[in-house]
Amino acid sequence: MRNYARFFGFLVISTWLLSGCSSVYMPNVPNTPMFTQQGEISAGGHVTLKGNFSVNGAYAVSDHFGVMMNASHLNNQRKKEDFQHKLFEVGGGYFTTFGANKERVLEAYAGIGRGSSDRTKRDVSTETTVITDQLSGNFDKYFLQVNFTSKRKKDLRLFGSHFPLNYGTALRMSYVDMFRYVRNGEVAPTEDNIFLEPIFYTRLAISPAVQLQYTSGGNIGLKNRKALTAGYSVFSLGLVVNIGGRNLGR
Repeated sequence: MRNYARFFGFLVISTWLLSGCSSVYMPNVPNTPMFTQQGEISAGGHVTLKGNFSVNGAYAVSDHFGVMMNASHLNNQRKKEDFQHKLFEVGGGYFTTFGANKERVLEAYAGIGRGSSDRTKRDVSTETTVITDQLSGNFDKYFLQVNFTSKRKKDLRLFGSHFPLNYGTALRMSYVDMFRYVRNGEVAPTEDNIFLEPIFYTRLAISPAVQLQYTSGGNIGLKNRKALTAGYSVFSLGLVVNIGGRNLGR
């Protein structure tokens, strides 16, 4: 797991360094509820380095089927650039636990969503501020996602207390299709793209129900596009609450 985490971290950093920063699409933090049984509820909130705030919620309808809802919102207003981004998703899928002590969780979900993006760039080098680029777009999103989580046998010892650690990955493939695109006041050709969005996350259990989560992830676009590109990666810190699940690995 340690070697894998190092390799994954290298991949994420490389993707982040090579990516641009002007895409219409900004990925949200994937929903990883880690369900173990019927009736379990998962809720989380995460914020990225760019200020994109994601809210995730999920419910285990049965012992192997769950539904989810995800939303994200960004509103950055700066001197040289304003950027607003919204995204809402719903989905459902299968989950199961396995291993000697049922300490591993495997989940597979599919879903749909819709989002919007507005960006205004300005030139402030002169006495009069000049808008150099302005765009607005709306898009539909379809995604497939597989989550894998493993409970570590060793806990983190901090301030004389033990805090269980969970490690996991989420491999998400998203198809994003714009249905409206306006640039500098003129209707522009819409674009689509397929994104591979792998992430790695670590959870520190504060209590049986509450966990801190650090997420690092990449965003790779499979098509060469100008507006709908892989412009952002996922680096976030958040809080996850799970109610009603089994205490894995204990």
